[in-house]
Amino acid sequence: MAIIAPSLLSANFLQLNDACDMINHSEAEWLHLDVMDGRFVPNISFGIPVISAVRKANKKVCDVHLMIEEPEKFTQAFKDAGADVLTVHVEACNHLHRNIQHIKSLGMKAGVAINPHTPLEALKEIIGFADLICVMSVNPGFGGQQFINATLNKIERLKNLIIQKGAQTLIEVDGGVTIKNATDIVKAGADVLVAGNTVFNSNDPIATIKLLKSI
Repeated sequence: MAIIAPSLLSANFLQLNDACDMINHSEAEWLHLDVMDGRFVPNISFGIPVISAVRKANKKVCDVHLMIEEPEKFTQAFKDAGADVLTVHVEACNHLHRNIQHIKSLGMKAGVAINPHTPLEALKEIIGFADLICVMSVNPGFGGQQFINATLNKIERLKNLIIQKGAQTLIEVDGGVTIKNATDIVKAGADVLVAGNTVFNSNDPIATIKLLKSI
């Protein structure tokens, strides 16, 4: 049974308190928070002040995904803002092992995200150190994109790599997750499902989360 992490990027930004209240009363275990800088990805979302405010209203795990350049400069700031899980992109880190160590030294779980075009070979040497690998199933930067089907094979290969390494690393899948494809994603090896539009555009978000959780 996968962990469900609704993505706040798809919520109504005028009603973030209501969104947090809905998550608190749902079966979702995590709240996914996408931070974009307009440099690493072609979009800007929200940053530390919003996460600090959301942390006060949110009772679930704060799963912060940094789609930014030089994420190491802000590790402490996101810890102070309330991040429980902090994920950086392999493509944005020159010293990824050091980044992971720093995140964990501050008491957070360390995640590493990988873009659709990046081969899994880039993760081979750090699998045993990361708590989570976030497989991007869309090109990062915008919500509401369609799931890239080739990601299923990538998830399977990543699961095999984790098993071969004897690691306990979770696989998170981010982008285009729907009720229709969630079963295949979980069967491929996913442990955490990030769902944005599927949840927040639903007529009954709590029921939708319950349905995703049952998969």
